[in-house]
Amino acid sequence: QKQVVETGGGLAQSGGSLRLSCAASGFNLNTYDIGWFRQAPGKEREGLSCLNWVDGRTDYTDSVKGRFTISKDIAKNTGYLQMNSLESIDTAVYYCVADPRPGWICEVVNGNVRLEKHLEVWGQGTMVTVSS
Repeated sequence: QKQVVETGGGLAQSGGSLRLSCAASGFNLNTYDIGWFRQAPGKEREGLSCLNWVDGRTDYTDSVKGRFTISKDIAKNTGYLQMNSLESIDTAVYYCVADPRPGWICEVVNGNVRLEKHLEVWGQGTMVTVSS
């Protein structure tokens, strides 16, 4: 069974950092794109970032560009989202997704990452709360 499990969420102060992990099982991340999105209470889902497994290309939505960094460790079969300079508006549940089709997860439109709906693997999310 293919699954990803997010960890690393919690409480951070404004200006602080957190690193989210996305541990994959049942498949190898070396041939999968990974992506991150979030959903704040009462708000729509927001695509954040993607990593293409073929060419290593990364995409970010404007609101997190320069603050968040997506990566993956093939040896650990784990993806990451390093989040720096956190702000209260970053409070949300963060989700990891994975798909074997290169470039399929994200599309950048006018600086915003649009997340494809039909993806192979979805995580259950981890809560991030940023206090001001």
